[in-house]
Amino acid sequence: MLKTLIKKQFTELFRTYFYDQKKNKARSKLSVIAWFVFFITIMCGVLGGMFVSLSVSLCRGLMAADMSWMYFAVLGLLALCLGLFGSVFNTYSGLYLAKDNDLLLSMPIPIRLIMASRIVSVYLLGLMYCSVVFLPAMIVYWINAQLSFATVAGPLVMYAVISVFVLILSCSLGWVVAKISLKLKNRSFITVFVSLLFIGVYYFFYFKAQTMIQNLLANASEYGEKIRGSAYIVYLFGRIGEADPAVSAGFVAAAALLFLLIWRLLTRGFVDVATAAAPVTKTRYKEEYIKRTSVSAALLRKEFGRFTASPNYMLNCGMGILSLTAAGIVLLVKGQALLAPVQGLLAEFNGALPVMLCAVSCMLVSMNDMATPSVSLEGKSIWIAQLLPVTAWQVLKAKLNVQLILTAVPTVFCNACALIVLRIPVAESLMYMLTPLVYALFSALLGLTLGLKMPNLSWTNETVPIKQAGNILIALFSGWGYALLVGGAYLILGALLGPVPYLILVCAMTVAASFFLFRWLKTKGSEIYASL
Repeated sequence: MLKTLIKKQFTELFRTYFYDQKKNKARSKLSVIAWFVFFITIMCGVLGGMFVSLSVSLCRGLMAADMSWMYFAVLGLLALCLGLFGSVFNTYSGLYLAKDNDLLLSMPIPIRLIMASRIVSVYLLGLMYCSVVFLPAMIVYWINAQLSFATVAGPLVMYAVISVFVLILSCSLGWVVAKISLKLKNRSFITVFVSLLFIGVYYFFYFKAQTMIQNLLANASEYGEKIRGSAYIVYLFGRIGEADPAVSAGFVAAAALLFLLIWRLLTRGFVDVATAAAPVTKTRYKEEYIKRTSVSAALLRKEFGRFTASPNYMLNCGMGILSLTAAGIVLLVKGQALLAPVQGLLAEFNGALPVMLCAVSCMLVSMNDMATPSVSLEGKSIWIAQLLPVTAWQVLKAKLNVQLILTAVPTVFCNACALIVLRIPVAESLMYMLTPLVYALFSALLGLTLGLKMPNLSWTNETVPIKQAGNILIALFSGWGYALLVGGAYLILGALLGPVPYLILVCAMTVAASFFLFRWLKTKGSEIYASL
């Protein structure tokens, strides 16, 4: 029974690799193999290769300084963090709030077997993620160290200890996440926040990694003394890799005791968490007047609701909001330092810096493409909007307005921050502010046009129209092409005109293209939407 339950857990975990939801049938053996080869390539080739490079950079220097414990402490903590991040959300959804909890608990299956199968799957998933970090670390260490029983056994014991601590922390934090999720109302925003936080942390360490490694190697002795003084547990943790018998025995005993404690707590409280439902608040009816709104306001609210209800939609089609806001803040804080080298490179081109920044702003604007998949996201429910007592153009206009509103505000903020730093004449400032806004209008119109010309209403997963559709790629790359054209053409021809006449010409051409797209959407585009 336990074997069957474990097999079920892993089939659910890798369900996409075995089953094609779009075609509603099992994948062929060749397709399954191809998916797993792709997965192994990403995990071992990309992530594993990155940590191989990190291990090689640290190992020889720290071993030469007789500080192998620091090498194991750094790589061990990274393995612990990655293993925890990779398995904690699976613990939340697979251990506590799985969709088949009611079904399994209704069967004559002992709770301890259900718990054991799910804990095994959590353990193996965490082991897989921490192996991406620690297996390369062990291999690199064995290559550089003189092999003996201690040098082989120490890293292996540490590997086992890390995997058990990942399981313990995943079970503990997964329980916390499960409890919190039952009380949350706006889970989409929480998902977006966590995703953005992870992206920010990743890029921070990505750009700082080399500097941090060099700093660590140059000041290894100083950092070592600080760790022994204020973070002694980290020092002891690293000593496991050096095969310190007393330390290793202590950590193994602590891991075993904590696991037994977690097992006891889970077996006692599993049914309460697994069968819990979100609290239902009681409301008393109170007679009140509902304010009447216009058709346009109601449709706009509907489109905003669709956007904010989907983390995938917000993350993939609304990154321009974050990028424009972040760019504005960076310009305010470090604008002079960042723009001084660029100003020197563009010194021979008259007024080129504001135009180049304007082109960059247009490129950031193009990262907002909510209108492009909005038609396809209607899916098989598109008939509902078509049967409402509204015109097709009113529906399309609401889709346009969502992108325009969400793009215009951060664009104005970013451009205002840039103008504070640039301090250019009034005429240039007006054109600098106007050009990205005109492009934002053109981008929204173009995106909605592409959405109508290339709709996909038969999707089974919303990531298909949001991330994998051809119209999304065209909308994104056309925005980059527009920005490169605006900046490149000025360097070639625009310097003869000056920044203000050049930007006026760019705005005039963009407005003309926008007018053409607007007329097409209001006439032919509305007819296409009504007939979908």
